[in-house]
Amino acid sequence: MPQLVTVRIGRPNGRPIRIWVPVLPLVLALSPLLVLAVPAAVVACLRYRVSAVQALSTGWRVVGALPGARFDLEQGRTAVHVAIR
Repeated sequence: MPQLVTVRIGRPNGRPIRIWVPVLPLVLALSPLLVLAVPAAVVACLRYRVSAVQALSTGWRVVGALPGARFDLEQGRTAVHVAIR
């Protein structure tokens, strides 16, 4: 599971803004939403005849593969760089 997300926003008129977001406190803060999202995902799996266990397992594997991922977005003179550690 990722431990830290680093977001760097490059501004055209100055130094970039760098934000470090620890994942564990964010997950704990959003856990009430997770309690609602998991049953909704199971209902969606049943509706579309997909194995709920396999779908949740695949989702967990995707989250587990995120450490080391980098996303770079650029629009004009503004850039956003996201690194997941």
